[in-house]
Amino acid sequence: MSVTAAEGFEAAGVAAGLKSSGGPDVALVVNRGPQKTAAAVFTSNRAKANPIMWSQEAIRDGRAEAVVLNSGGANCFTGSFGFQTSHQTAEKAADLLGVGAIDVIVCSTGLIGTGDEVFRQKVLEGTTAAAGRLSADGGESAARAIMTTDTVPKQATRTRDGWTIGGMAKGAGMLAPGLATMLVVITTDAVLTPQQADQHLRSATRTTFDRLDSDGAMSTNDQVTLLASGASGIEPDAVAFRDALTDLCLDLATQLMADAEGASHEIHIRVTGAVTEQDAVTVGRSVARNNLFKTAIFGNDPNWGRVLAAIGTTNAQFDPYDTDVTINGVRVCTKGGPDRPREEVDLTPRRTTVDIDLRVGDEAATIMTNDLTHAYVHENSAYSS
Repeated sequence: MSVTAAEGFEAAGVAAGLKSSGGPDVALVVNRGPQKTAAAVFTSNRAKANPIMWSQEAIRDGRAEAVVLNSGGANCFTGSFGFQTSHQTAEKAADLLGVGAIDVIVCSTGLIGTGDEVFRQKVLEGTTAAAGRLSADGGESAARAIMTTDTVPKQATRTRDGWTIGGMAKGAGMLAPGLATMLVVITTDAVLTPQQADQHLRSATRTTFDRLDSDGAMSTNDQVTLLASGASGIEPDAVAFRDALTDLCLDLATQLMADAEGASHEIHIRVTGAVTEQDAVTVGRSVARNNLFKTAIFGNDPNWGRVLAAIGTTNAQFDPYDTDVTINGVRVCTKGGPDRPREEVDLTPRRTTVDIDLRVGDEAATIMTNDLTHAYVHENSAYSS
């Protein structure tokens, strides 16, 4: 029931023939109110897909009635035809729901640079079919409809003090921040103003989705949307709501990492002892994006020298000869030199932790990533074939 766990929401997922593999590929999530509060964050990639450009305008007033999502085509770099497709999708949903098109968010995911009249027609037909199957039990089908290379749907719920948050996400490749590459819809029956929804969402994504850096590739279609129905009638404590929302976003981000294309290790890079939080993020991200480090982890090689080499490329404040590195609980490097024998590190478990202590401050941050495997290369070399 993920995205429909909160009161006031219905969803559906249908097969419109967009994906060659078959299965559901168009999803619709509708906020039945009484409130229609909404907020969203988008990719910071300058190359933005048509649904992103539409949705950025639609969300400006902090209001949304529905979200239409399709897999099987990114509708990116498809020119004016592509933007018209997003516009017509919103109009179709609006007509079926009896709302304004500007209150319909549109999301797409799939191959960039493809889109024609057949694609458009299938999206519109899928939107019509989904509108006819809306129900409070439609969360599962909606979560499956937005999958591309995902192997499992990603869903999560949190309930606190009489209100609930639910969410669904997709993403398995092109996972890099600004957000991370994904489509996410989060719903709540808590009473929120547009300003509160925006502030809570940005706070939550900053330390969760923005800290997921699977392969350093930033998508053109990233979007995380929060819809609030107010159906519980409860105005939540701000700290409690933000904590629950952050926890749910972290849950979904962790599910995305676990399903990353070809991954055999889920890596948590924890940086402590930094002068600023941004320094900690910069250091962690430098390791997460280092292909030599990622291939070493794939080969079960605790090569800590690659960690130091990676963080040495940053402008963060630290002394590379006064830095500690611990891998899966074994401190293999201290003050820039060898410590425990690397043979003591067990890298056979899927979950891997790398702790980096910069020893110059009190700030910290964790970056989530995965290893670089043969399977990842194979899957992405044949993605469009």
